[in-house]
Amino acid sequence: MNVNIQTVHFDADVKLIEYVTNKLSKLGTFHDRIIKVDVFLKLDNVVHTIKDKVAEIRVHVPRNDFFVKASSKSFEESFDSALGSLINQIKRKKEKQYAG
Repeated sequence: MNVNIQTVHFDADVKLIEYVTNKLSKLGTFHDRIIKVDVFLKLDNVVHTIKDKVAEIRVHVPRNDFFVKASSKSFEESFDSALGSLINQIKRKKEKQYAG
């Protein structure tokens, strides 16, 4: 599994990168054919919103791509929310494959 983490409008500290990498390592338990994972961490500087830290995750598997986006007050919270949605997407897709 190839992991690519990109930050937009800021430089991530080592703790944040390790946090994301550690959480992503568990994705293999939900799908065994993950080719590539792209993570985008963005500062969304819209003046009138409180939720300004955005996490986007795109997972590439054979014949499928999964994408989720979440925003909150912290990158960890955004990433956890996005990761939870992503895991649900993967589980639903696998259930459909086995049911069909």
